[in-house]
Amino acid sequence: MFTFSLTDICAVLARGRADATANGGFRIPYQGISPEAEARAGLWLVGDEGVYVLSNGKLAEGQRPLVIYAEECDPKTNPDYWHYKRRYFGGDDGVEFIDAVELEMLVAAQPDATHLRIVMDDTSLSIGLVRR
Repeated sequence: MFTFSLTDICAVLARGRADATANGGFRIPYQGISPEAEARAGLWLVGDEGVYVLSNGKLAEGQRPLVIYAEECDPKTNPDYWHYKRRYFGGDDGVEFIDAVELEMLVAAQPDATHLRIVMDDTSLSIGLVRR
């Protein structure tokens, strides 16, 4: 399970839209998976050195994305992040796309929620909201 503050998630989505407006649209995680015409606003859930989200808005040359780590899998705050990432995301690096419109509809339906939870297993990814 990976938990993110909804305040942080909304900031990443807003930054992604601003980056896309300023720099010509949205990126896709891997060339060849889908045509540029299908690139749309969203988050990438990334398993790499920890687990984090960032937007897919195109960036200017040298610009760095806004990156938010999962509470459970941040290398700066959890010395066991590598084991946690391996257990719940898998040993390989990877990227999963989360559509912004669908995520925003989920958030609008639960206005008292404070955190986004993402649960992964071998065959699925589920997203839910919780209030803390």
